Amino acid sequence: MKKSSAISIVTPAIFLIFILLFPCLLPAQDNELQGYDRDSLMIFAKKIMVSARYCALITLDQSGHPQARTMDPFPPEADLTVWFGTNINSRKVKEIQNNSRATLYYEAPNGEGYVVIKGHAYIVDDADIKLKYWKTGWEKFYPESKENYILIKVIPDKMEIVDYPHGIISKSKTWAAPYIEFLPCHKN
Repeated sequence: MKKSSAISIVTPAIFLIFILLFPCLLPAQDNELQGYDRDSLMIFAKKIMVSARYCALITLDQSGHPQARTMDPFPPEADLTVWFGTNINSRKVKEIQNNSRATLYYEAPNGEGYVVIKGHAYIVDDADIKLKYWKTGWEKFYPESKENYILIKVIPDKMEIVDYPHGIISKSKTWAAPYIEFLPCHKN
């Protein structure tokens, strides 16, 4: 009897030592959304988006090939809708009119994370809204009193985030980033 009670005490102790000394041998948890609540992901995504000076806007050309360009975005709205100003004659306007699917990519200034917004883009030509979304210094790009100035509004379907300083990381096996899906509401 003494032998079996000694074994029953030693076995859990060995297991505990094994777990503490060799955590890398245990299967990794799926962290796609585990441990992350929607509000925290939104807060940290907005911080990265605001701190990034520029972002990439990716649209699809007529053949379906992705076209990327650097953009100077306005700060994201509460629901992560993003606005841009551009020239009405630019390629991106025609691409968005042909296919509204778009992707935005923001990299954290220190390279320690990123945000990807996948959604739909819309062209907005409303005088009052254009006044709201205007940056001082853009006069040189629109010398004709803003007559060629138009807006792009990107409404998110899905947001992915990696933020290493805050422990928001990709799945260890697939590298899939934590994400949030938004209800479809494609309205301009």
